[in-house]
Amino acid sequence: MDNVAAVILGGGRGTRLHPLTKPRSKPAVPFGGMYRLIDIPVSNCLHSLLSKIYVVTQFNSASLNRHVSMTYTFDAFRNGFVAILAAEQTIDTSDWLQGTADAVRKNLRHIRPSDPSDILILSGDHIYWMNYQAMLALHRRSRADITIATYPVSLEDASRFGIMKVNDDGRIVEFKEKPESPNEIKNWALSGEVFKSADFDSEGPVVMASMGIYLIRWEAIEQLLAPDTGSDFGKHVIPSAISTHRVFAYPFSGYWEDIGTIKSYYDANLALTDPQPKFGLFDPSSRLFTRPRFLPGASMREVFSKRALICSGSRIEHGAIEHSILGTRTVAKSGIKIIDSVVCGADFFESNESLRENRETGRPDIGIGGDTVIRKAIVDKNARIGYGVRVDPAPDVPDHDGDGYAVRDGVVIIEKDAVIPDGAVIPAR
Repeated sequence: MDNVAAVILGGGRGTRLHPLTKPRSKPAVPFGGMYRLIDIPVSNCLHSLLSKIYVVTQFNSASLNRHVSMTYTFDAFRNGFVAILAAEQTIDTSDWLQGTADAVRKNLRHIRPSDPSDILILSGDHIYWMNYQAMLALHRRSRADITIATYPVSLEDASRFGIMKVNDDGRIVEFKEKPESPNEIKNWALSGEVFKSADFDSEGPVVMASMGIYLIRWEAIEQLLAPDTGSDFGKHVIPSAISTHRVFAYPFSGYWEDIGTIKSYYDANLALTDPQPKFGLFDPSSRLFTRPRFLPGASMREVFSKRALICSGSRIEHGAIEHSILGTRTVAKSGIKIIDSVVCGADFFESNESLRENRETGRPDIGIGGDTVIRKAIVDKNARIGYGVRVDPAPDVPDHDGDGYAVRDGVVIIEKDAVIPDGAVIPAR
């Protein structure tokens, strides 16, 4: 795998994940209490013995750049790296990155010196485990110019994806990006029985959707990414390449989630508290790597917990935690109830001096004050929630923005660094 370069795309504005993407890019969004979404594709690369990894960043990239640079450092005796390729203006181009294909096109000159035989293009905001070695083996066995990882979806969900028709040899013969009507692709459907697995189960017909994972032969990439071929892989490059190049599908039927909305993010996080989560974090053969923090174990005094994932550095005095995740350095005072919620924790412990200043100014400490109830919420990092606060959305609460919080898909998001005063009721009644 030394002759394959991986390119992880940092994504655009991520408006559907707002306000989690207000201070950061999508791949830098916290996940699972102690990770970030970018850790998933990087860990997949490392487990697949890929060691030349580029992360292309542009929007709100400071947090992502800092995390990557502090986490993935190779030793001097290993010919590998995880390098940041920040969007830049040059003599040839003065505009910013316009799409997935444009992001790769404008960085080919930085990738070329690593002399890759193939480029693996990945998204930085998907949740899945995949061994890319198997995909590369199929790619080379098929003598493909492009190999696309595909996932079965129902006809009803097809409008969210790029959908393809695949012949008996695995070659892609037609491609439609986000079809508006199932009638456009109903003749491409396959039986769900073909993809029976522990992670995918469908009785009805399915179609093959692009996962946004592309393996492209280097000899073909400059032709495929010529300036007149368009800015996006799904909309422009792939549909036109089908008639001029060998484009094949790599079928995948394991667990895969595209984190595109607050609801998908919320559900994917809480799924980690299942007895046997589909995205397993306890398998020693597929560890999820992240930045080491050297924190003490979680401290809990008289705490009832059920289906909870509580990360290191947390201090919980007294209360109940049910079907929830508490991220690193979460501080929760006596009498709390946290139900069906994702608490992202904090980036630092407050010093004694900072705590004294909080008392003098009437500002809540970082964490969750006593006698507070939090239900169906995402609490972003470094939030200060006072005493006697109630975060409890009604089932029919509409999407809206408040002071330090937002409601999306029936979930309350407490923004990063928000200050919620004592006794606040969110959403406001």
